[in-house]
Amino acid sequence: MAEIVIATKNPGKAREFAQLLAPKGIEVKTLADFAPFEIVENGQTFEENATIKAQAAVDQLGLPVLADDSGLMVDALNGAPGVYSARYAGDHDDDANNAKLLRELAGVPKEKRTAHFHTTIVGLKPNGAKLVTNGEVRGHILTAPQGDQGFGYDPLFFVDELQTGMATLTAEEKNAISHRGRALRAFMDQFTQWWEA
Repeated sequence: MAEIVIATKNPGKAREFAQLLAPKGIEVKTLADFAPFEIVENGQTFEENATIKAQAAVDQLGLPVLADDSGLMVDALNGAPGVYSARYAGDHDDDANNAKLLRELAGVPKEKRTAHFHTTIVGLKPNGAKLVTNGEVRGHILTAPQGDQGFGYDPLFFVDELQTGMATLTAEEKNAISHRGRALRAFMDQFTQWWEA
């Protein structure tokens, strides 16, 4: 069976990809299935970071790799936290990141709290064939957390098209409109062409 590596150790993300790729007869592995190796994400854009992850994994494992990079971009903060979303207030501390975001936006009126989540997915094969897709969802930043679903900045993100907080959505509802869901659907639309290249 053909294999593809998702450049993550997140089992939830791996399951999401596995469901989409199962009908194509492709086995999904993650970085957790291999001996650890270092990836230095020092890109200035989501695409650069996803490409760095994908290239490092292709070089190390010699298998096709799918990598993504995502973040929250807040207009009033000139696009911050952006590529630094996961480490905005330290290292992968959701509560600290959310607290910092609320501090940074203190006093900013509702109409100026516009933001969007962005995901870039990069597929890379050992032969150099590359596929890049993007997805985003627009909304604004709430003044206090809402809902108890999701992770990261979801409790502070209000989805304009659904008129509700991201963290109030079920996993299925979120996948239907999320930045990652949209980037993934775009990726799957072009997957076969890339896979056979």
